[in-house]
Amino acid sequence: MRLRALLENDALGLRLLGGEEELDRTVRGVMTTDLKDPSRYLSGGELVLTGLAWLREPADAEPFARILASAGVAALAAGEAELGDIPADLVQACSRHRLPLFAVNESVAFATITEHVVRQVSGERAGDLAAVVDRHRRLMTSGPAGGGPEVVLDLLGSDLDLRAWVLSPTGRQIAGAGEPLEPSLAATLAGEHLAATRTGRRGPHRLNLGGNTYSLFPIRNTGRGAAPAARDVRETVLSDWLLAVEADASDWPAARLDLLQGVTQLIAVERDRRDASRTVRRRLAQEVLELVQTGAAPAEIAARLRVAAPVLLPGLGSAPHWQVVVARVEWDETAQTPAVDSGPVAQALLEEILVDPASAGAESSDRIAVAHSGDEAIALVPLAAAPLPDSEDEPPAVALGLHADTLLAAVRAPLSSGLADDGRLTLGVSAAVHSAEGLRGALEEARHARRVAAARPGRVCAAGHHELASHVLLLPFVPDDVRRAFTARLLDPLRDYDRRHRAELIPTLEAFLDCDGSWTRCATRLHLHVNTLRYRVGRIEQLTGRDLSRLEDKLDFFLALRMS
Repeated sequence: MRLRALLENDALGLRLLGGEEELDRTVRGVMTTDLKDPSRYLSGGELVLTGLAWLREPADAEPFARILASAGVAALAAGEAELGDIPADLVQACSRHRLPLFAVNESVAFATITEHVVRQVSGERAGDLAAVVDRHRRLMTSGPAGGGPEVVLDLLGSDLDLRAWVLSPTGRQIAGAGEPLEPSLAATLAGEHLAATRTGRRGPHRLNLGGNTYSLFPIRNTGRGAAPAARDVRETVLSDWLLAVEADASDWPAARLDLLQGVTQLIAVERDRRDASRTVRRRLAQEVLELVQTGAAPAEIAARLRVAAPVLLPGLGSAPHWQVVVARVEWDETAQTPAVDSGPVAQALLEEILVDPASAGAESSDRIAVAHSGDEAIALVPLAAAPLPDSEDEPPAVALGLHADTLLAAVRAPLSSGLADDGRLTLGVSAAVHSAEGLRGALEEARHARRVAAARPGRVCAAGHHELASHVLLLPFVPDDVRRAFTARLLDPLRDYDRRHRAELIPTLEAFLDCDGSWTRCATRLHLHVNTLRYRVGRIEQLTGRDLSRLEDKLDFFLALRMS
């Protein structure tokens, strides 16, 4: 039952003193107390009745209201029999904590209110429990193993008249019963879920949009392939699915909430199956990446690509083109927050980003192979070779590829909510290459593009290979004498200082630029105290007359190191 229903019953003698906007809260029980701290006896959702015997002085009101609000109490009802009018201090304290407050007329016994609430709540639970238990049994016997999450969602629709959808953290629909969600609505729901998760709010989260109410339930991977319990919500927030239900779960009885929690566990089984199916593709990507990074012969890389192509593009008659995409997720680190292993986070997120946002279902990522190396996630994306032109007069077609400026368009808003104010996603995209010989260059190209993206403001940034023409792609065409003069002017003072003092300024500069100017990550990489790092960077600036907080000077150092 809802609080509003209590006011509609004149026999209960209740008068609202504050919290009118919270009257849709659900009452799950009733408790009478005059303890100053009744928290040990509260489980949430109660209507608390009190005669105010605990109120000895005005200062007692604030902690009492705070305790009730923290425990999730639905409302407080204070009797007027002892003190007459309810003290203003209590009214103000309840208002500050958004706790609805009722005055109970002195002619009404608390027993009358208790009996009414218990009768109403018990009746609702008894009427719903048998049906819920039966539905839970049917769901458990018709779970994902018998047809995927759509089977479970269909039962929710037919038996409980609930429309529900499974969404990825980017808002892509993975499963649904009936009409699909409009993409912008799905992205908004995903963004709200991510924002609520980052603030530590417990699900289900409620959201009103377009006159409809949605309840959002987290789906956490708890199957046999799940990782150990995360130490930090940032390790999972960008990869967990969610269940969006078109209903207001705030007034549901506990049994129905338990049923929906069971549904999320069944869908987590599907998530576990999908992750297990990605193992082969991840291993292929890891093998190719290791060959490329260790300078293996092109013939060896080509042989590995021939193995990967049938897995990623079954039925393909000719060798595909390939693109490389590099992504990095970075979190601000402080003494109060533990370091996050960002490689697996970026890997799972990149696998999701590379799926066409318009495609539904959990199988849409079967043609994406993503590895991770350190903090980077590296995707090997196959592109089917374009068909030959019908006539000689037609220009040759090219393989369609990924474009950095559109890759993140559909997912930028929800991911920004998940990254909150302490995370960044940067992404770089290479040009398409058609052979193993070009793969090493494509990897470097994607990494350079990601660094360009990292120099831009914003939580979610991407750059493509075409944006590198201003510097990286021009380096081979710079005359040797210009190269020598440019690098000597910037780097010779640092080399001379390193020879005389063994100060390691050049390695420090390389690490600082590779960490995109992050003091904490660079210090961690070099095993230095941040103050020592700041001293070295200050010495670099002093010797060269440059300022490493300026993008132009960072770029000059970057080019000098590349050309040296």
